[in-house]
Amino acid sequence: MDTSVEISVQLRPDDGVREPDAGREAGWRGAVGLYLAIAGGAFRRYSTYRAATVAGAVTNTVFGFILAYTFLALWRARPGLGGYDTAQAVSYIWISQSLLVTVAVWGGGFQDEVQERFRSGDIAIDLYRPVDFQGWWLATDLGRAAFHLFARGLAPTLAGSLAFDLALPADPLVWTLFLLAVLFAVLVSFGLRFLVSLTGFWLHDSEGIRAVTLVVAMFFSGMLLPIGLFPGWLGQLAHVLPWAALIQIPTDILLERRTGFAVLTGLGFQLLWAVLLLAAGRAAQLLAARKVVVQGG
Repeated sequence: MDTSVEISVQLRPDDGVREPDAGREAGWRGAVGLYLAIAGGAFRRYSTYRAATVAGAVTNTVFGFILAYTFLALWRARPGLGGYDTAQAVSYIWISQSLLVTVAVWGGGFQDEVQERFRSGDIAIDLYRPVDFQGWWLATDLGRAAFHLFARGLAPTLAGSLAFDLALPADPLVWTLFLLAVLFAVLVSFGLRFLVSLTGFWLHDSEGIRAVTLVVAMFFSGMLLPIGLFPGWLGQLAHVLPWAALIQIPTDILLERRTGFAVLTGLGFQLLWAVLLLAAGRAAQLLAARKVVVQGG
């Protein structure tokens, strides 16, 4: 009887079966904590550039006024152009200005740092760190985007709302869906910029590729004009390219031009491109890391 009790205690499933699960759970928690710390560090680092942030917010606001009055003149001459009323057209400008730096339509962010590390040769050290290369820079970019959404996004929008009658929603659910769309837009933007940065492994300088993609992004993201205004096949092409996920879809969600199932298709479009681009970046990183040639150092 005593032996039976002793054996039953020794063979308890709790003593051994749960240890691997506990180890994996601790590993996941550690990884999540690490990347949250990286994102938080990036947020704090960008918050130290106070003068640059204020100057950038003022620049966005000034260009917002210029473009808003331009759109007003255009929509007064062509009412209902592209399916937007005048208030929606003006609101489109201010929302796009608030997202311009957040989703890095003009590039930059981690790209500048990675390019400098290519020049110095420090990129080789990055590949030997016990942290995933892509994950490190993604967390950094999310921290950067979070800071700019508030620091560079709120000021222009508030200025525009004081000067114009903006068509902003009162429903909290719409704002929640908009923020989710902004998150997906940042993921798509990161995927595009990460692929461009990785060309430095072969070209040793990605500035030329960055210049080309900057022009493409400005045009096909809807930053200059809503994609719905593009004629014929050009508009059809613009709607299926990944750059439409950066400005056009988040703005249409906030302006409630996408409602119901159209919101889900818009978010699904963004998520699909985010997954494809991040997977392509992962494949390109693995290919590049097979043989690294360091210039400089």
